[in-house]
Amino acid sequence: MQHSANIQKLKHSFLPAHFSLIDWSTIEPYFIQLKDRQINSVKDLEQWLKDMSEVEAFISEDACWRQVRMTCDTENTELEEAFNFFFMEIQPKIQPYADTLNRKLVDCPFTKELDQNKYFTYLRSVKKSIDLFREENIPLQAEVSVLQQQYGSIAGKMTIEQDEQEYTLQQAGKFLENEDRNIRETVYRKIAERRLMDKESLNDLFTKLIEKRHQIALNADFKNYRDYKFIEMGRFDYTPESCFQFHEAVKKEVLPLVDHIYTKQKERLGLDTLRPWDTEAEPKGIKPLRPFTDGKDLLKKTIACLDNLNPFFGDCLKKMEELNHLDLDSRKGKAPGGYNMPLAESGAPFIFMNAASQMSDLTTMVHEGGHAIHSFLSHELELTGFKEYPTEMAEVASMSMELFTMDHWDVFFDNEEEMKRAKRHQLERVITIFPWIATIDKFQHWIYENPSHTLEERKENWLSILNDYSTKSIDFSGLEPYRSYNWQRQLHLFEVPFYYIEYGIAQLGAIGMWKQYRENPEQALKNYMHGLSLGGTQTLPELYASAGIDFDFSPSKISELMLFVKKELDSL
Repeated sequence: MQHSANIQKLKHSFLPAHFSLIDWSTIEPYFIQLKDRQINSVKDLEQWLKDMSEVEAFISEDACWRQVRMTCDTENTELEEAFNFFFMEIQPKIQPYADTLNRKLVDCPFTKELDQNKYFTYLRSVKKSIDLFREENIPLQAEVSVLQQQYGSIAGKMTIEQDEQEYTLQQAGKFLENEDRNIRETVYRKIAERRLMDKESLNDLFTKLIEKRHQIALNADFKNYRDYKFIEMGRFDYTPESCFQFHEAVKKEVLPLVDHIYTKQKERLGLDTLRPWDTEAEPKGIKPLRPFTDGKDLLKKTIACLDNLNPFFGDCLKKMEELNHLDLDSRKGKAPGGYNMPLAESGAPFIFMNAASQMSDLTTMVHEGGHAIHSFLSHELELTGFKEYPTEMAEVASMSMELFTMDHWDVFFDNEEEMKRAKRHQLERVITIFPWIATIDKFQHWIYENPSHTLEERKENWLSILNDYSTKSIDFSGLEPYRSYNWQRQLHLFEVPFYYIEYGIAQLGAIGMWKQYRENPEQALKNYMHGLSLGGTQTLPELYASAGIDFDFSPSKISELMLFVKKELDSL
């Protein structure tokens, strides 16, 4: 199937052509029409679903743009107010209508006559929403949406000074690659000290979020927020027990490889002991990798890289550039992190990141590029609900792209030696990220199983889990004050709770995709694009199978894939 990146914004046929959401009174009449419409045939039902989908796409994109604009400039109070207005004034009024429309669909006699293959996952998701809906949770969910964004405002203000210049924490990261060990340690400590300055406000924010989330779960008749969230996230294909098995498998199968990687790093640097500020450093005389100069250069090179892999991939980013759907450079007042924001009407999403000329920024860019390609490939699907794919599959899209593009990184690097170093950096990261994924995920399970814990218990349990998954090859002595709070740098805990194990499950899927690519590049890319083009119209195991990989994160699978990565690493 030929794919084109020249996608068009969806045209309105139910809403007015140039509709804009000013306040609730502008959108409510369309919900009333949908609620009251007579449905007398399957054809009527399918038209009703399309009209409802149009409203959903419009509202989703409106909300997404408010978030994009606010994260690009956290110091602009008008943008913050526009975001808060939506989540406090519009979203809460939509929810009862959404529930009514869901029930209308499920109760409609013609729903049974819909093509069950085509609509199975969609209807399953609708039933799940009905099961979870509680009127009393509406104001709580609105408060949580607004509270979550405070994390970006706090973290976006964090800067340090070095050599009489101010740097965001993302920009300061480049000093950790400096060949001068004293500079590395100084900057590491400055970053950690700066984070500690906000430890109380972040602890308070997290406590408020935990309380409200726990109450949402209780209101919906769940014992805890973890159990509620598993259902809400549509985790139909694995359980908390599967996550615990994953944690143990990481300890057994991955930690020894991590130890090996950092022991080699210590030898490379000629050190007696490896400290946390040494992990990104190069030996004396070897300059850190600088794959690009600024966001503009990063985009130009990424487009060339993706073009070489598959012209359609490059075209997707060109389309986003044409639409001005990118904000790549790090700067003060910008929220931390990186994301690809799907835009349900436009189809071409928005990439946001904090590039600071480092190797890890190249990885982030191709990662978000993979997400963007997923948005392009699923845009043609008929209903907005069909495009809501599982997060585990979304991360396969992005993490596979990190690995697929490696052979085309010559656009970023001048010589074979730099290419080798870049690939080594990438493959080591593929392995070393697993213990952190297990740590964050295990911490979340503990947090929400014990929602009334004290701050002291939070700190103790975090340190206990962190130490359990920390490599023995790095000397962390004397750094407990920093380590006690370094969970606070993980924005997922604040903004998207329980979204983290996906990175582990998807990393295994991505390694499986790459293994396939190594054997047959053309077929692997065909499978990849086929899997992504299905959006959320199949179950998670079916989506993995359609891309030619197994949905399997058992210890034996983890072991097999880790050995494959190690073999590739050893060959560099």
